[in-house]
Amino acid sequence: MSGLKSLFKQTAIYGLATVLPRMLSFLLVPLYTTEGVLSSVAEYGKVNIIFSYFVIFNVILAYGMETAFFRFFNKENAKSQVIGTSTISLLISSFGFFALALLFQNQIAAFIDIKVEYIYLVIWILLLDALVIIPFAWLRAIQRPMRYAVIKILNVTINLGLNLFFLLALKDLAQEHSFFGSIYKENFEINYIFIANLIASGITLLMVLSFYLKMTYVFNKVVWKQMMRYAIPVLIAGVAFSINETFDRILLDKLLPESIAETEIGMYSACYKLALFMTLFATAYRLGIEPYFFSHSKSENPQNNYAKILNFFVAFGSIILLSVVVFADIIKPIVIRSEAYYEAMWVVPIILLANFCLGIYHNLSVWYKITDRTKFGAYISVFGAIVTLALNFWLIPIMSYKGSAIATLSAYGLMMFLSYYFGRKFYPIPYDLKKIGLYLSISILFSFLSFYVFRENYLVGIPLLIVFLTIVYLSEKNQIKQLLKR
Repeated sequence: MSGLKSLFKQTAIYGLATVLPRMLSFLLVPLYTTEGVLSSVAEYGKVNIIFSYFVIFNVILAYGMETAFFRFFNKENAKSQVIGTSTISLLISSFGFFALALLFQNQIAAFIDIKVEYIYLVIWILLLDALVIIPFAWLRAIQRPMRYAVIKILNVTINLGLNLFFLLALKDLAQEHSFFGSIYKENFEINYIFIANLIASGITLLMVLSFYLKMTYVFNKVVWKQMMRYAIPVLIAGVAFSINETFDRILLDKLLPESIAETEIGMYSACYKLALFMTLFATAYRLGIEPYFFSHSKSENPQNNYAKILNFFVAFGSIILLSVVVFADIIKPIVIRSEAYYEAMWVVPIILLANFCLGIYHNLSVWYKITDRTKFGAYISVFGAIVTLALNFWLIPIMSYKGSAIATLSAYGLMMFLSYYFGRKFYPIPYDLKKIGLYLSISILFSFLSFYVFRENYLVGIPLLIVFLTIVYLSEKNQIKQLLKR
């Protein structure tokens, strides 16, 4: 239990580092969906299309080096060589990308049908974000979660504050003061969103700059080759994940009629945000659990701890799933300020469940990470991406964004089952399938009844939630008491 105690401490702090920033950024949704801030639902759709490309290129620029850093930092005795090699590798690749992207920015803008002024800002943001990958990984590897948390929270606080300034305050200030009038432009809202992001990313880099000043710049070619062999499958898996996560917006833009595409994307993206509660939980858990997997892989019988971790994850995740579904219609006007977006509420339970399956997959993925079989992660992720693409191409012309939601759930669900199937062969872990299956089946059934049959009928939804909470407590009370006592 001491190992689990350490995990929960780290997860709590990494959760703070992830949940609070994303909750702050979550406030951008009501800002962007307030009438008069962006000119239309379609404008919000356009912002989400650009951010979809962001996700894909962030993964490409990291090319699995963060995960490889964790593996080799815990594996190699010469840690300075791992730090120096991974840092130099990312510096060369990041500045190489930056130079090429600036050179061909007009061609890129024409190819993906985005204004070149947006592309220019995006290129700078991608560079700055790439330069903090290893410093953040180093903070996690040496277990400095508080510093990690402070920098992450400050980043999004600055981003949020600048969004509020540019989109709400600047126009009024420009009428009163010549200085603000000189920086204010009409119909410049999307540019302001990316300028806020750029400034926040620049300040974040300054806060980790000491890492670059103090590190030893040593490049070990042998270590680099080993790290790249480990990282390339992670890169493939990451690209596949980004396709699963965001490529549906790009496909909606390409496959729907031009007259409605951006509006449909805007509605879908806004309602998709209500699944953020599950995403936050799963992400915080993953950030805490990944170093734990590696550092405890050689301890006595780690499989039992891995099994307990999944039990807790499924229990808490099931509670989050059902709670958000039951109260979705109470939450929506707080998060999404305009009724013009509500048409896409149908996708909320589907996306919540999809992200829950993804979280379970990350827990199950321990087997291929600690046995250096990362190629299986790539295989599974590529399979998920193929499912996502195939179902989106098939369903979007028929069902629009509903088809995208179904495709996301199908991909993550199949990935979850495949990871369990292969993990049972190569690194058996004694998961309590009966308990996990009980939590999943009851939470999914109650969510379906609460949202699609008795929607907004809280005389049904709340009792269902109470019944489920009672089931979880009775099943886990001994473990919870023991954990709290220790």
